[in-house]
Amino acid sequence: MPLKCGPFAFRTNNKFRPSLAQCGDGSGDFKRRTDVSTSFVAGVDIGSVATKVALFGGGKVLGRAVVPTGVSPQAAAEAALTAALAEAGLTTRPARVASTGYGRRATQSPGDIVTEITAAARGAHWLGTPSGPARTVVDIGGQDTKVILVHTDGSVADFAMNDKCAAGTGRFLSLMAHALEVELGELGDLSLRATQPVTINATCAVFAESEVVSLIARGRRKEDIVAGIHAAIASRIANMVRQMGGKDIVFTGGGAKNKGLHKALETALGGPIHVPPDPQFVVSTGAALIAADKHGAGG
Repeated sequence: MPLKCGPFAFRTNNKFRPSLAQCGDGSGDFKRRTDVSTSFVAGVDIGSVATKVALFGGGKVLGRAVVPTGVSPQAAAEAALTAALAEAGLTTRPARVASTGYGRRATQSPGDIVTEITAAARGAHWLGTPSGPARTVVDIGGQDTKVILVHTDGSVADFAMNDKCAAGTGRFLSLMAHALEVELGELGDLSLRATQPVTINATCAVFAESEVVSLIARGRRKEDIVAGIHAAIASRIANMVRQMGGKDIVFTGGGAKNKGLHKALETALGGPIHVPPDPQFVVSTGAALIAADKHGAGG
């Protein structure tokens, strides 16, 4: 079976080496690739739930793709990159790759390794807001929630992260959806139809799930329960933002696609919060921008 080319690594004799050293042309005759492109780079965000890739070149995003991470971050990164290249109509490999997210080291990528906090700040700064530069990022990932203050140059000024408890994370929302027997993607629209939102008192994911089950047993509408869940999450995040002194907020991550949570967060903070198009790609875009910076500087 011909070796698949890609910017990630494979194991041989217990050592990792780039898989882009050789590739098959389908005939079994392996040869060194010479079609190396210097015109674009890639950012790979390997999260606990999904892996996202953004390709960047010529001052713009050329292609993007997202796939489930599953049990193999390596395979997910390869699949997402292949899909992004196909979307962009590119046949050459990126000149440089920057990996971020929980699985950033699991891929054994020969490129750059950056934290998701750094990548989120860089991506949000580049995208900006309708009123000007992003100064604060609220990012809800699968396993944590981050509030990041951004310098005027896109670097991180300060940050706070909730990664000790699942409450307020994508995992928490998945648990709540399961308890309510609805799809995760339905939560936003359900909460917008609430008429009498409930109050969720528990701050622990386990106890909150028990509370939701109890509310269901008492006949409370799913719409009102979901609205209460979003309000509880928003209150928790709003406290983090206030403690950080955040303003000019950009809401990113998969959680930002939830319209009900977005509305609840605006209510909790008393003002508008910008959600960029496809907010789950902000971190991978930031990683790609960092790769472009280093490539352009010859780093």
